[in-house]
Amino acid sequence: MNAIVIEHVKVSELPEDWRARLQAGANTRVTVRIEEETETAAKENAENPLFGMWQDRTELGDVETYVRKLRAPRF
Repeated sequence: MNAIVIEHVKVSELPEDWRARLQAGANTRVTVRIEEETETAAKENAENPLFGMWQDRTELGDVETYVRKLRAPRF
């Protein structure tokens, strides 16, 4: 499988929706990896019993924000 890896990209240079998801400073630098997903990988993810485990949790309106808050004390 081929992949494109772009290192040291300023967050401010990423697409707007990516920047919003990262919630990082504009001068923060990240590594972007782009690769094609295979059908096998997608199928394995869907068959994983943990995949979608929080989908019915109504108290978690925005899962990404919730998890980010949980992890914040560790960083």
